[in-house]
Amino acid sequence: RVNIKVVIHASGPDRIDVLPRKIDNPELENRSIKPGPVKYNPSGYYYKGSWRSFDGTPVRQFDAKSITQCLTGKMINMYGGSTMRQWFEYLRAFVPEFNLRSPAQAGPFMAVDCKHNILLKYRCHGPPLGFSTISASELRYVANELDRLPRGPNTVVALSLWAHFSPFPVEVYIRRMRHIRRALERLLAWGPGTLVVFRSANLRAPDKEISLNHSDWFSLQLDRVLRNMFMGLAVVFVDAWEMTLAHNSAHNIHPPPDIIKNMISLILTQVCPAEKKS
Repeated sequence: RVNIKVVIHASGPDRIDVLPRKIDNPELENRSIKPGPVKYNPSGYYYKGSWRSFDGTPVRQFDAKSITQCLTGKMINMYGGSTMRQWFEYLRAFVPEFNLRSPAQAGPFMAVDCKHNILLKYRCHGPPLGFSTISASELRYVANELDRLPRGPNTVVALSLWAHFSPFPVEVYIRRMRHIRRALERLLAWGPGTLVVFRSANLRAPDKEISLNHSDWFSLQLDRVLRNMFMGLAVVFVDAWEMTLAHNSAHNIHPPPDIIKNMISLILTQVCPAEKKS
């Protein structure tokens, strides 16, 4: 079984074209099926274990003390699947977790540092989901949650929605992203200075079972939809695809700690940019 999720046109003398259903936004059409050369432009590389971006953006390195200093007075809100939960788990080592007695996979989770006024929150996105157990009362859509958030320069929103959508038609993902974009437009209009971060899809190691419903090819299509959908909006992208592709570790849907550390460094560099020298 090959899962490619694109229209395959008929061929031969009696060919009858079967056209794909038109997407409302022409920018979201699947350009990968059009003929022509494919240009690959990597976004960065690793040097001595640290990610270097080709766009020239410097990435600061953070230890435990500087992470706490950077997060002081901040509220970090994380929404997504298990790949976003990895970010929460990494930061939890520096901010004490408040035990909500939630399921280990689905959450929600919270970490609080009262001394430094730090609040970290994680909540899984709404269905479709592949978690084994989750209470129906905790199934909340990201767009609705965004409308309830406090806004402003002390609020950070981190989003990662892709892995659980790959077995479904791309229209499902597009509709979800449309709602999230509208919610982010409201959030950024009402709360200028709010930092919004998207974590892209990353490579995985497909086994015989996973390959029936998932593929890196389709994850890449979702990533292209994501970037086109939020084009022109004041959001930051963490290119997890390139960061996993360029690393020497084996592909895994849950990247190893070295990659997660570099992702968090990218985020904290945006949260606490280096002061410009006069």
